[in-house]
Amino acid sequence: MPHALVIGGSLGGLFAANLLHSIGWTVEVFERVGDDLASRGAGIGTHEEMLDIMHRIGITVDASIGVHPLSRTCLNTSGQTHHKMPRPRILSSWGRLYRALKDAFPEKNYHFNKTLLSFSEDPDGVTAYFADQSQAHGDLLIGADGIRSSVRAQIMPDVKPQYAGYIAWRGLIPESSLPTALHAEIFAHNMVCYPDGDAMTMYAVPGPNNDVREGHRAYNWVWYHPVEESRGLADLCTDQSAHCHGTAIPPALIRPELIQTMRANAHRLLAPQCAQIIDLTPDPFFQAIFDLSSPQLVQGRALVLGDAAFVARPHVGMGVTKAALDAECLADALKHHGLTDTALALFNRRQVLFGNRVIARARHVGAHLGAQATKAPETWTEEERHQDPVRMMIESGTRLRDVPQLIELVLENRRAPGG
Repeated sequence: MPHALVIGGSLGGLFAANLLHSIGWTVEVFERVGDDLASRGAGIGTHEEMLDIMHRIGITVDASIGVHPLSRTCLNTSGQTHHKMPRPRILSSWGRLYRALKDAFPEKNYHFNKTLLSFSEDPDGVTAYFADQSQAHGDLLIGADGIRSSVRAQIMPDVKPQYAGYIAWRGLIPESSLPTALHAEIFAHNMVCYPDGDAMTMYAVPGPNNDVREGHRAYNWVWYHPVEESRGLADLCTDQSAHCHGTAIPPALIRPELIQTMRANAHRLLAPQCAQIIDLTPDPFFQAIFDLSSPQLVQGRALVLGDAAFVARPHVGMGVTKAALDAECLADALKHHGLTDTALALFNRRQVLFGNRVIARARHVGAHLGAQATKAPETWTEEERHQDPVRMMIESGTRLRDVPQLIELVLENRRAPGG
């Protein structure tokens, strides 16, 4: 029975682990952190194709998977409705998906506190070496260890994330914290606001313990805001002791005055409803937005998938779905061809093409945001200079099956999984 070592126990790793387990492989997952991840993460959008893969794994997909908003509603900066349209996608939470995928996988094969240092390949397979001085040997090593992937660093040391020119301030608040009038106006809807230079989206998601009962849910928000890298991002990532943490900082170490400035900017730039939601959030945090493209996914008997392979800007809501599709393509190739160069080449060809198309679409949708801090104004194209709210609503909220250049690849893979 073939044996896979999956490095990274987040969503991408769990999709790969569950799908390989379903076709008869022995799979072990190695997660670097020391505790369950279910409480981490915030809101995410789903696609029907991802839910299909969860069903294939054997996970029950029902109404508890997320919240289905009544509309997508765009507010202008005065707080008035600019445009409204249907919102067909279910909005869920990272923790809800993690819990379902983690519970579906054999508990004894999921290992915490395993930080990969390196791996080596020999005629008998692949050996992974961990920081606790333990080792694991298998036939295939799968890097699903995120944007800072240790596996990718060994396979492709020159491939690194590229800062897109803006950050995402984020927050999550309990449904019960919303004032009655504000709740009635926004909670059942995916609200967005697109002033030139910024973009904000807000929507309901499952609450603590994945609760979707009325009154027990949560409201998630993401505010994309341009920040120049060498000065602005570095300052945001510098704590009160003047230590700069690079391009990311633990939320608890963000300086209070930076959060105060962020709240003030929200009142200046965004719709009043958006600013009010931000004010109600006790512990907002931020993440820098990056692009990452890998020219190849496979080297020998090691490969990368999910965010370890490609990271697209979040506007297309494809991160988790792309990881699931990567895992599905790999499992199908291995099921039909076994652990052969043919199977791995098929996976590599298909998912590099798919990843590049996702990246291109995400860059197109986020072009206006990225230009603000990375290009001189006189060089901006018309698309970069002015943001069309209706276009942003349509293109950032589109279902995968409604994007021809993406869905055609998914359907081709599913029609001929081994060919």
